[in-house]
Amino acid sequence: MAGAVSALFLLDIKGRVLVWRDYRGDVTALQAERFFTKLLDKEGDAEVHSPVVHDGAGVSYTFIQHNNVFLLTAARQNCNAASILLFLHRLVDVFKHYFEELEEESLRDNFVVVYELLDEMMDFGYPQYTEATILSEFIKTDAYRMEVTQRPPMAVTNAVSWRSEGIRYKKNEVFLDVVESVNILVNSNGQIVRSDIIGALKMRTFLSGMPECKLGLNDRVLLEAQGRATKGKAIDLDDIKFHQCVRLTRFENDRTISFVPPDGAFDLMTYRLTTQVKPLIWVEAQVEKHSRSRIEIMVKARSQFKERSTGTNVEIEVPVPYDATNPNIRTSMGSAAYAPERDAMVWKIKSFPGGKEYMCRAEFSLPSITSEEATPEKKTPIRVKFEIPYFTVSGIQVRYLKVIEKSGYQALPWVRYITMAGEYELRLI
Repeated sequence: MAGAVSALFLLDIKGRVLVWRDYRGDVTALQAERFFTKLLDKEGDAEVHSPVVHDGAGVSYTFIQHNNVFLLTAARQNCNAASILLFLHRLVDVFKHYFEELEEESLRDNFVVVYELLDEMMDFGYPQYTEATILSEFIKTDAYRMEVTQRPPMAVTNAVSWRSEGIRYKKNEVFLDVVESVNILVNSNGQIVRSDIIGALKMRTFLSGMPECKLGLNDRVLLEAQGRATKGKAIDLDDIKFHQCVRLTRFENDRTISFVPPDGAFDLMTYRLTTQVKPLIWVEAQVEKHSRSRIEIMVKARSQFKERSTGTNVEIEVPVPYDATNPNIRTSMGSAAYAPERDAMVWKIKSFPGGKEYMCRAEFSLPSITSEEATPEKKTPIRVKFEIPYFTVSGIQVRYLKVIEKSGYQALPWVRYITMAGEYELRLI
């Protein structure tokens, strides 16, 4: 087992202790002062970005900063730094759940609640419960609620710490959004330098009781393991990351995604695909400079997805010289405007059906006098934003979403697919 934390400190921006909780009795409040001295010594050093600091006395410090507060742990044992950092970030989330925002002032106004949370979230230096919704059931911020003796919810003592018992809904529904972001970088020769897909399965559950959910995808490994012919497209998922509710041993054994979902919204799973992606919206731009007083830009945008799909909220940002004036812009579809604060022309198309091509022409005036020592103009890429509903680039499909609960109610699953632009850049000008 990884080592335990000795103490947890909350410091202000000047390194003064606001709150500290001693868990093992082998450090003192002076450790915070030693940590801050070390931090100031390394201020000009690249290592200052490291979240772990050591002193010569055998104490290691792990810290993060949020607004004007340092969250710091001190440990004499060899702790798992990644788990401590995750715990500190969860601590920030819990404080924000209680106080709206984590700042020095909110800590000073809520000392009692802060100490209660620190006692529940860590025991003898080991992280315990970090789910804000569960903690809020038995640590109440309002004093009048504390008059009734609060029993800890069952979620604290049972294996499903992210969901309480006794949840009831008149209508049991599950909403699943499959959201994919396409990242593409195209060089000046029109070649794709980098392309990948970042996907997420976002769920909103409104289910009664303690339901068991099972999700099936067109995962190549699963379909081949079952000996089934892969009708249509099967995909290989990389870098899969699950919410803590997913049973990992079950997934490793037979690639089945089974889980007891938290109540409300959460990200069930994220994944990445590094396959070569054909640009969904291709943009070509031609720039003509007439003497030194005028510049003409002609932009063509072509959708390269099937006609049955339609791109929405398309926004194409084309860089223009920083000293351009007097814009004269014409488009075959949508509207375009000069955005001087971004040194760009922004072309917006609300609806862009598949297999279509649209054009935009723009003319700008330039100052006739330029400095002989003018620095060469930096080249900014063309940036594209869009959304394509009911469409995925990877071809991922939800084969089934089953909800099983001992009371036997029927749940309505709703599945929606959306593809959007992530870092979508074309260095064509």
